[in-house]
Amino acid sequence: MRIALFATCLADTMFPQAAQATVSILERLGHEVVFPQGQACCGQMHANTGYFKQAASIVANHVKTFEPVLDGEWDAVVVPSGSCAGAARHEQRLVAEHVGDAALVKRVDALSKYTYDISEFLVDVLGLEDVGAYFPHTVTYHPTCHSMRVAHVGDRPYRLLRAVEGLTLIELPDEKVCCGFGGTFSIKNSDTSTAMVADKAANVMSTGAEVLCTGDYSCLMNIGGALSRVNSGVRVMHLAEILASTKEAPFEGHVSFQPSKDQVRL
Repeated sequence: MRIALFATCLADTMFPQAAQATVSILERLGHEVVFPQGQACCGQMHANTGYFKQAASIVANHVKTFEPVLDGEWDAVVVPSGSCAGAARHEQRLVAEHVGDAALVKRVDALSKYTYDISEFLVDVLGLEDVGAYFPHTVTYHPTCHSMRVAHVGDRPYRLLRAVEGLTLIELPDEKVCCGFGGTFSIKNSDTSTAMVADKAANVMSTGAEVLCTGDYSCLMNIGGALSRVNSGVRVMHLAEILASTKEAPFEGHVSFQPSKDQVRL
């Protein structure tokens, strides 16, 4: 298959390793991955804060960039983010409706049918749970709010993690409770957000796991910051990073939750 990578603006500017790992997985499985150059933000941040008019032009750019999938140029659009996958399939339509652009609504609807979170694509489209990964560590998984409640990825990440050779998956207490990030929520309600992420970090540490895994680097950034500030020793990794790791080629893209100075745009 020929797959278009929707890297997300967070990956492109701060944490490229999730997108790099996604490419590694898909190419290892025998698929071709392309990176459409026109991609930018999906408009989620603007939509979440009520800036629908500003979001509309961003949504239009996203649709224009990935619309070739409708003509068969690619087979699917894959994104290493339940949050952005949910935005592309749900919030973009709300934006187009809000500004009264019926044509954009139709284009968003058509594109959304080809847009998948990486876990959905692997399990639902490729029919895989075991992708040949090897990761001999203890891991706990935090299901991010948007991945659960908007993208509805369900148990797919868990199924993929349980199939990883050498990996021991440990249940995270209160796993479905928000980490407190929520994009601009963490800025507008910083005290509440700080209390929420402190609880989440404490739950992560209570598992004794070596690694905290999620499907969204936004939440990894938030929880990873809290874990770092208390010197927990817990690493944070995106689901794709773990799935990209093999015995022959351990994935080395993971770094501190803070971007290194030498990281560059995809």
